[in-house]
Amino acid sequence: MADFTIRVVLHDNATWQDYTNLASNMAARGMVDVIIADDGRRYKLPPAEYTYSGNATINQVRSSAVDAAAKTGKRNAVLVTQATGRSWNGLEEVR
Repeated sequence: MADFTIRVVLHDNATWQDYTNLASNMAARGMVDVIIADDGRRYKLPPAEYTYSGNATINQVRSSAVDAAAKTGKRNAVLVTQATGRSWNGLEEVR
């Protein structure tokens, strides 16, 4: 199983509602905006960043994220990285 980090930018004066719709579209594909630390604590990713864990390839993850972004009706940019490890500071803990 592989872990991926996905960043999506919506263009054309995207609104908060557009990003809310994006989050729903991403969640429907198993891409969520909360990461889990080794100790089990959960943290909220920055806006429009998502994580996905699964058996998909990086290109499959990118295609799925592009499809989710396209459903907003906005031009978009998508960046997917495959993670071998993650480290963070200052993310809000989700309880």
